[in-house]
This record gives sequence, C-alpha cells and structure tokens, in this order.
Amino acid sequence: MARLDEIARVIRSKNAGPFCVTLDVLFGDEASYRRVVASGQITRDKMAALYQQPAAKVEVFHHPAALAMKVSIVRPVPAGSLDDADLYGAQQHVLLYPLEIA
Repeated sequence: MARLDEIARVIRSKNAGPFCVTLDVLFGDEASYRRVVASGQITRDKMAALYQQPAAKVEVFHHPAALAMKVSIVRPVPAGSLDDADLYGAQQHVLLYPLEIA
C-alpha cells in the first residue's frame, strides 16, 4: 500500500468558476496512473463522501492520454461569498493525499 501523494506527481485544486472546484491528479508514468484507477479510490461516490457532498454534485474524469484524473465538485457556497472559506479553491486537494492505494 502507498498513499496517493507518494504515487502522483502533482495533486492540486483550484477554482473552476465561482460555483465549482476542480481537483487534478497527475502521474509521471502510465503504471502509476493505471494503479490508481484500478484501486477504485477515486470514484464519484468516494469523492462525494470524502468532501461531504451529494454524489450528484461530483464528477470524476479520466484522461489516460494525459496520465491524469480530474474531480469536479460543486461548491457548497459561491466563491467569495461571506460563507466561503477558500476563495481560490487552492487548499481543497490535501484531503486526497492520505488515500491508500493498493
């Protein structure tokens, strides 16, 4: 077993407009990408549970040619609103680091 942050080359998050945050997971080689995909740790249901959002507000995209995965999550409040705790969405990715990958 290894943590996702030990396998992925880049894990980041950012705004995808005022109503969505995107999480990017980029890999340095095909074997690492396939290992994470096969683990089933990054799915709509698992990301919804991790980020405490309804599954209908989460999308997971696979980009094999780019050796990348993207998770898009509808923000619970719009970016920049009074209740927003992370205007740029730049600190949302850290929840992915400890995911255990077989």
